Amino acid sequence: MPSSFDPPTVAALLDGNPAGVAVLDANLRYTYVNPALERLNGLRAGAHIGHTFSEVLPELRGQAAVLRGVLRDGEPREQTISGRTWAASSAEPRFWRATYHRLETGGSVCGLMVIVVEISDIARQRAELEEARGHVALLSTAAVRIGTTLDMDTTCRELAEFVVPAFADVAAVDVFPPEVGHPVRRAEPGVLRLRRAALRGEGPLDEQVQRFGHPGEYVDFAADSAVTRCLAENEPVLDDWKDHQRGRSAFTSERIIASQALGLREALVVPLTARGRQIGSLSLVRAEGSSAFTDQDVVVARELAGRAAVDLDHARRYDREHSIALELQGSLLAEPRGPHPHVEIATRYLPAERGVLVGGDWFDVVPLRDGRHLKAMGDVMGHGVEAAVAMSHYRSLLRLLAGDDLPPHLILEQLDEMVERSGLDRAATCLLAVVDRFGGVCEVASAGHLPPVFIDPGEAGARIVPVESGPPLGTGFGGYRTTSVPCGPGTVLFMYTDGLVERRGEDIDVSVGRLASLTLPRTGTLEDLLDQVLDRFGGDAEDDIAVLASRIREGPPVLRRPDAT
Repeated sequence: MPSSFDPPTVAALLDGNPAGVAVLDANLRYTYVNPALERLNGLRAGAHIGHTFSEVLPELRGQAAVLRGVLRDGEPREQTISGRTWAASSAEPRFWRATYHRLETGGSVCGLMVIVVEISDIARQRAELEEARGHVALLSTAAVRIGTTLDMDTTCRELAEFVVPAFADVAAVDVFPPEVGHPVRRAEPGVLRLRRAALRGEGPLDEQVQRFGHPGEYVDFAADSAVTRCLAENEPVLDDWKDHQRGRSAFTSERIIASQALGLREALVVPLTARGRQIGSLSLVRAEGSSAFTDQDVVVARELAGRAAVDLDHARRYDREHSIALELQGSLLAEPRGPHPHVEIATRYLPAERGVLVGGDWFDVVPLRDGRHLKAMGDVMGHGVEAAVAMSHYRSLLRLLAGDDLPPHLILEQLDEMVERSGLDRAATCLLAVVDRFGGVCEVASAGHLPPVFIDPGEAGARIVPVESGPPLGTGFGGYRTTSVPCGPGTVLFMYTDGLVERRGEDIDVSVGRLASLTLPRTGTLEDLLDQVLDRFGGDAEDDIAVLASRIREGPPVLRRPDAT
């Protein structure tokens, strides 16, 4: 049996079909036979399962070559065949119309579906055959059309677009509010509030149904609505609007009357449930002129919703972790206060695209004695909540050590030891710079981080200063060195994480080298510089980007305190 069709689902779909239906594996062995085919072949299902087509029907073994052809090229075949089966009948050969379809899952061929009807019944059963074939095709293609990303709203939109118009004239996907993020206002007692994640209508209906709640809006459902009843019972609910029921709440009645005015007559609501947890509901609506929902439609809708719910659960879990990490990182990367009136600071943090987990990029500015200040730029290995938490740990330890007024390489030495002793299993790169605005010098030390860039006022290009780099923090190896770099008034120190320059298929030295083209006029602001940097280098980034620019404002010399060292 192909992995995308479990036996209970196939049985629910096909056991009641009047046409004979069989599923064969890639070796032409029977894996499923419905009751109608049992009667046609004169054998119970157990006599089919595990046996090949030729073993079960030796008089029709010539069809095996046709079946292998369908497996090979994927082209359906429709054959008129005659012969005898094990069923009690006259001595005269019987005639059937057989259709063969190749089944695929995950891009691999997994078998065939055989649909057989006797010639005398073919006219009556053609519509039922087409319906069964359509349902099988719908479920077969759902896996490749729904859940192509880890974005919740995209997955909901794919689900709505998939079922319209193939299965419904209008589809709505409503989900429970997210657990993380901005709180949602409370609904009135007895009212269920869901977020409309997707809404799709066929043709003109697409615009007309928007009155019921645009995607992104919150929609309230009364206690007697089909959506509320569906989620309360965790079962499909079929709601026929042709004969509007009296006694419903005015809230529900108004919505039904508005739907009737658009020609919508019937709704089938199925729960979206994965791993025992409800995510929301899928509402399928059919209009006048469309066939009513059948029992088989309910089975198909439930199976389709169950598969989509697994994709939605993956997206919901990812969205939750991404939101937590992003909020944590955003709170920790709040704009740092300037360490001194004579020092300018500008920072930016640019998260990676939605399909990538937030990383552990961080920066900080710590005022020191005698008008000096320490600037840090770091990048914790990995992504997600763990990386954001580790980033907070690194930042807290660094602030603690900065108070000891040590040179940068000794701060890194102690930070490396403290992290290694703490057992934190997240290494990090880090670049530290202590700027002395009186001495006109910047002391820099690196723990596996990319080199700093210095932009002198009035110069045509920037200086990329090679700094001796030690191992990343958290390894316990130590071995850091401090490099002194001239840095007078007006000189801009620019620090960054690898998301700004790292590009697939390009040497990192080439990428960093492009930063030498950065310039900033004397009258330019640090915000102008960061705009320039992100416009030129941040457009195709695949990872988070953190950047920091600082400079000492030019002005009259200020005397250092006599006891300063």
